[in-house]
Amino acid sequence: MKLGKFKVDEIYCGDALKLMKDLPSDSIDLIVTDPPFAIDFKARRSNYNRSEENVLEGYNEIPKEKYYEFTRTWMEEAYRVLKRSGSMYVFSGWTNLKDVLNALDDVGFITINHIIWKYQFGVFTKRKYVTSHYHILFVVKDEKRYKFNKIEHYPEDVWIINREYWTGKIKTPTKLPIELVKKIILFSSDEGDIVLDPFLGSGTVAVVSKMLGRHYIGFEIVPEYYEFAKKRLSNVQINLFKWINGEGREDRDG
Repeated sequence: MKLGKFKVDEIYCGDALKLMKDLPSDSIDLIVTDPPFAIDFKARRSNYNRSEENVLEGYNEIPKEKYYEFTRTWMEEAYRVLKRSGSMYVFSGWTNLKDVLNALDDVGFITINHIIWKYQFGVFTKRKYVTSHYHILFVVKDEKRYKFNKIEHYPEDVWIINREYWTGKIKTPTKLPIELVKKIILFSSDEGDIVLDPFLGSGTVAVVSKMLGRHYIGFEIVPEYYEFAKKRLSNVQINLFKWINGEGREDRDG
């Protein structure tokens, strides 16, 4: 299957702001993404409280004065490629939340929910409260047509899901938990739907989409992240093959 110049069930290394222009309009069922704070950067591994040799480089911040422009640019393309029945989930920290909310409104998205993801730890602070949550904006193009599978009887807008520990494993500085992405995909897509992550990072959205029988497309500008995500997707193939052939229920995320 192809969408324009892209093969479905593939990920691509490049700038999402350019690559998204080559996706056909009204072609994507679901967008799930944790946008970066930068697109051309050199991060210091010491920024993160982890074993430095296990943290892939590449993450830093866009200057605050440029963040709205950056956000609106990619959201305009997201709006164009999303189906009328589709939806989008955008992750944001509180520091850039105003720019994200303004860009969503200005582009034309309709906000359905403002979800809070509460996780189990944050960066230690001395003179302010520790931030231990993330914002997830659930938005659509058409509030009468979007898909929503009520997989829980009483789905609340505060999700308590722990971050994953990858002790001794290579990782990107930021990584969405599989359980969190799984919840979003099950609520807002069906098997066979196409899920897009324009800022793929460690590849969790593509990995979970594949595990749940969804098609996927992902873009990632940092070559190290792209290779990392590609390897994870390859491991999903290997482990699913082993599981189907009775060799044990492996860790399908690699």
